[in-house]
Amino acid sequence: MIFFTVLFLVFLYFKIARVHKKEELMNTAMLVQHLLVGLSAVSLLYYGILFVKWYFFMLLVVLFVIVASLAVTTVQLGIFVDGKPMFGLSKTYKYLPILTIAILLFSTVLWGFETGVI
Repeated sequence: MIFFTVLFLVFLYFKIARVHKKEELMNTAMLVQHLLVGLSAVSLLYYGILFVKWYFFMLLVVLFVIVASLAVTTVQLGIFVDGKPMFGLSKTYKYLPILTIAILLFSTVLWGFETGVI
């Protein structure tokens, strides 16, 4: 279950990061975050290739990419209550470090369970 959660969070992170790159200036902290999540994503994909059936893995990848794209597009278009945006991209950008920590923690726990360290 952790694998599926982290896989979705990785696709969501990279979709948000792609929008952030287009709209905001990049700084060193964001590049470090992208690098850490990228390494975690590579290890997660390696885990999926090793331990999940290939047809189920490919179906999940396609499904999670679509859902993450639709979620970020919904936030871009705006969720309005009484004419004021309820949740915008600026709030989403503030939560990127928390999302990074969650992805790193969950992928570490996933590999820890598999190797028997945890």
